[in-house]
Amino acid sequence: MMIDPPDDMVVEPAQNDRDQVAIIEPDPLDNEPEILENVPLATDFEAIKEIVLPTLPEEPKILEDVVNTWKVENWKNLGKKEHGPTFEAGGYPWRILLFPFGNNVDQSSIYLEHGFEDLSSVPDNWSCCVQFGLVMWNIHDPSLFAHHTAHHRFTKEESDWGFTRFLELRRMFNQSWVGNTGRPLVEEDSCNITAYVRVVEDETGVLWHNFNNYDSKKETGFVGLKNQGATCYLNSLLQSLYFTNAFRKAVYQIPTAEDESVMNSAYTLQRLFYQLQISNSAVGTNELTRSFGWDTRHVFEQQDVQELSRKLIERMEEKMKGTAAEDSLPKMLSGKVKTYVSCINVDYESSRLEDFWDIQLNVRGIPNLQESFKDYIQQETLDGENKYWAGDEHKLQDARKGVIFTSFPEVLHLHLKRFEYDIQRDTMMKINDRFEFPDTVDLAPYLEKDADKSEPWIYRLHGVLVHSGDLNAGHYYAFLKPNKDGWFYKFDDDKVTKATMRETLEENFGGEYKSLTPPRSAFQKRAPIMRQMNAYMLVYIRESRLDQVLTPVDKEECPAHLQKRLDEEAAAREAKRKEREEQHLFLPIKVITEETFKNHPGTDLTNFDAAVEEAAAPKQYKMRKQASMEEAVRTIALELKQNPKRIRLWIMVNRQNKTTRPDQPIMDLRPTVEETLARAVGTSRDSVLRVWAEVADEVDAQGNAIWPTYQNNANGVVVKNDLILIFLKHFDAEQQKLHGIGHIYVSKEKKIEELVPVIAKKMGWGDKLPSGEQLAMWEEIKPSMIEALKAKQTLKAAELQDGDIICFQRVAERKLSGEVLGKIPRLGDRTPDEPKRWDHFDDAKAFYEFLCYKKQIRLDVHPRCERNDIPGFTLTLSSRATYDQLAERVGEHLGVEPTHLRFFTANAATGAPKGAVRRIPNATLAQILNPQNYTQQSLQTKANHLFFEVLDMSLAELDTKKNVKVTWLSEGITKEETFDVLVSKQGHVEDLILSLVKKAQIKDENEAGRIRIYEIHNHKFFRELPPNYPVLSINDYVDVIAERVPEDEVDAPDSDFIKVIHFQNDPSRVHGIPFKFRLQNGEVFSDTKKRLEKRTGIKGKAFEKIKFALLRRYQKPPAYINDDDVLQEEGNPLEEDITLGLDHMDRTRVARNGAEMFLK
Repeated sequence: MMIDPPDDMVVEPAQNDRDQVAIIEPDPLDNEPEILENVPLATDFEAIKEIVLPTLPEEPKILEDVVNTWKVENWKNLGKKEHGPTFEAGGYPWRILLFPFGNNVDQSSIYLEHGFEDLSSVPDNWSCCVQFGLVMWNIHDPSLFAHHTAHHRFTKEESDWGFTRFLELRRMFNQSWVGNTGRPLVEEDSCNITAYVRVVEDETGVLWHNFNNYDSKKETGFVGLKNQGATCYLNSLLQSLYFTNAFRKAVYQIPTAEDESVMNSAYTLQRLFYQLQISNSAVGTNELTRSFGWDTRHVFEQQDVQELSRKLIERMEEKMKGTAAEDSLPKMLSGKVKTYVSCINVDYESSRLEDFWDIQLNVRGIPNLQESFKDYIQQETLDGENKYWAGDEHKLQDARKGVIFTSFPEVLHLHLKRFEYDIQRDTMMKINDRFEFPDTVDLAPYLEKDADKSEPWIYRLHGVLVHSGDLNAGHYYAFLKPNKDGWFYKFDDDKVTKATMRETLEENFGGEYKSLTPPRSAFQKRAPIMRQMNAYMLVYIRESRLDQVLTPVDKEECPAHLQKRLDEEAAAREAKRKEREEQHLFLPIKVITEETFKNHPGTDLTNFDAAVEEAAAPKQYKMRKQASMEEAVRTIALELKQNPKRIRLWIMVNRQNKTTRPDQPIMDLRPTVEETLARAVGTSRDSVLRVWAEVADEVDAQGNAIWPTYQNNANGVVVKNDLILIFLKHFDAEQQKLHGIGHIYVSKEKKIEELVPVIAKKMGWGDKLPSGEQLAMWEEIKPSMIEALKAKQTLKAAELQDGDIICFQRVAERKLSGEVLGKIPRLGDRTPDEPKRWDHFDDAKAFYEFLCYKKQIRLDVHPRCERNDIPGFTLTLSSRATYDQLAERVGEHLGVEPTHLRFFTANAATGAPKGAVRRIPNATLAQILNPQNYTQQSLQTKANHLFFEVLDMSLAELDTKKNVKVTWLSEGITKEETFDVLVSKQGHVEDLILSLVKKAQIKDENEAGRIRIYEIHNHKFFRELPPNYPVLSINDYVDVIAERVPEDEVDAPDSDFIKVIHFQNDPSRVHGIPFKFRLQNGEVFSDTKKRLEKRTGIKGKAFEKIKFALLRRYQKPPAYINDDDVLQEEGNPLEEDITLGLDHMDRTRVARNGAEMFLK
């Protein structure tokens, strides 16, 4: 493998004899010659070792250091690739691999590789972790040298590692190496290359592991959890709870046998825990998050771990009530804390005892866990003006106020306050300060004196949950100790690895990284680099209760019903897996039967893509490709409950008109299923054998079927007579239904009218139709081509053949046109009292046309509709239906006037309503659902979904109105409500105000005062609209704001007002709703602020945090205002372009952790 420096990894094949060579391209700085003072000589191996083998961040134990020098002579005569002598380090052979003239580069390439002569002798799981340095130096002057260093996990697959661009060839031979010595590095065509090899201990088995094909279960005995998107925080918490064995046992005791629902969080948590216990690979959390009520959005939002932990434990505690495990969680996870106020000079104390499930500890400025506990229970003295009222007896007294623990739980959850609000920056910040926590801690000092201390309050570390990253983005993982004695393990989503105590403790304390290399000079200072990964939650278990909390949980302790269900699911998955593996051995067969045809309501004989559960769907079978057709017939006959001798299969073929019809029966049952498919005419591209199963009506004395045609004679010859196979369909005009009736065999020479008694008998209508009725008949050539049949025409003349379909319908007899049986009375023949419904079809031909264009449309009420409680529904319509016909059907379903309905298309991505559909009488449903004539715009709308709104007026009246979206400010600027207000297009702003009063149900201007209407754009005040301003002139691209005019602003001249905006830090980052504010001459700003507080409605601490500034168009930064400043003096008004800015945090932005955590 070839790799570049750590910050630019590239893998590419090496052009050499070995399959792969690892190539490291060192940092260009390392190619520079050593020019520092007091540089050691290359012969001082101990001194050079200090340079080329620096301390590693992981600080692994050193097993052996070996130094080996290879003198390379006759450099220019060397081959493309050379090997140095083999030497031993750490019990394994090693050697230098040299490409004297570069490995496809213009620099020398040098590598370290293991020295096994035969790769087959290297064990498959062999690995050795090595830190190494390679030094090239002058044979006469050891002060001239170049070096590079690296570390690598050598394995059978990655057997070499080194430096592609060790040193440029021109510098090695042609240039003076240092200063004016005149000597190149390679002198007399020779140089020395020294390998410094340090073999280190791989304590965890994963040091510098690339994790290709890593198996957590095999290496550690545990499995991880899959990350759904941003659920690593959830995974770390779940692993912590899972390895709290007593918690797992308690969860298993929750009765869920009667509620095996994926919405039952107790059941899904049981399933998750059991799968973690038995699975060989990482387990998914999808079921659990679904039971929380989360959708896709929530699994991509990182939530607050402490809140999730509390709510999940509370939920489990609720589920345990009334069960054997009812008190398990409080006993295990809940402690008690006392809040008190104790008088100093009199014997009086007020206290309150509370339960706690976790403790939040401060981190900022506190060195370790013990000091944070001291900070938590620190007392506050109440004296002076802050004395405590101790009742009528003692009155005001000096007192001490604080909290003290009375007991700790068996399992203690400590949440470290790594995320805090920074008042200076006015935002949340992550605290990366160093905060140490021990493996064992005594919590007795933090208990009250009277606490029960019969058992030691010594706690041992069980888990460290870590956050790596900053406030806005990061990753979570956990270090957990599954057993009382043994290793900690790192659980990082789906990967589990052993972890050292250093990885568990030191690396998660936070604070600065320890510098591994000193600065090159005393004047060179390096800015400290803070660790971004640090502990945010600690789990400690009381040492005296370790055996109870970490008690083994056997597989048998999982609920039996859960084991059974999961075993069944595992068996089903295994069966599916096996089915996929053996899929190539089987061939699917789809069979049309008499029953499926009778249930088929559409065109052709069936829909081969119909869902299996539909009655009209063809029967489906999976047969081995090498099975004979005789076996296939037996299998089909068994399900049809028929004797196989009475079953005959017809091959279905694709006709040129894109229909699929029976072509001829399969008379020879000896070929295999695969051979039959291959031989079938017109099915060469099919991967499914499609057949029609015919059941014989007659049998001979031996029980063999007697077929009307294609009958085997005594000589085994198939005899075909003039009978043809015809399928019949009936259109019921009254029920508006089309369905199959069955099949008949008819001579080609018979006339169409001779089919009437056959059909009448098959339908149970008697030998002939009643007087005054006749049958209209059509041939279904293809779905879009239905041709009427003539009564006197023969079947041969009508070009009917095997597998054709005739559709018939009972109609009133017409003597004048009896010749054509497909011609029936039309709308013009109706009497005036028989209104024609556009969605009622008189004949089969019209119904077939409807089938070609029918579409199922989902209709939902628009969220803004006042009648938003109407449930959604589905209608079947023709895509040729007009806008008015759509409105008629929807109005009929809802019981409202069709003219009072407005429709909206749906966004294809979100499913949310888009713009209103314009009413065009001739527009079809297809055009409504796919606007813009099927352009890119139409791809953004759902093809089968509409929203509707029930209006208070007709669409015709609505067309005379303009819809204005108005934001009403009812309490300063802090409370806003948005209304869609309809106003006559000929109206003015005063009409808009009247309509707003009615819509928002607020007091009118006569009763409560004048209402101001103004426009804003991009959070800036645009203009105030006078009452006589035309509504049609209101810009559609601005926001319209309405508010009561404050009393002190009524009739005030425009020159007294200043425009006000909100911004955060930078005046360009505007937010919120701007407004007009009246200035008063000579008023100091401290008084102006009081009026602003009243005017905005922003109160308390939120208002105190606001900074005020005067903003000018071309002035930066903003000029902040002091309390004693005066904004406007008499006769000295402010400039017109000046704005008052309120600098405060934009509270409308999404918080760090998204929406509030919830569990449904």
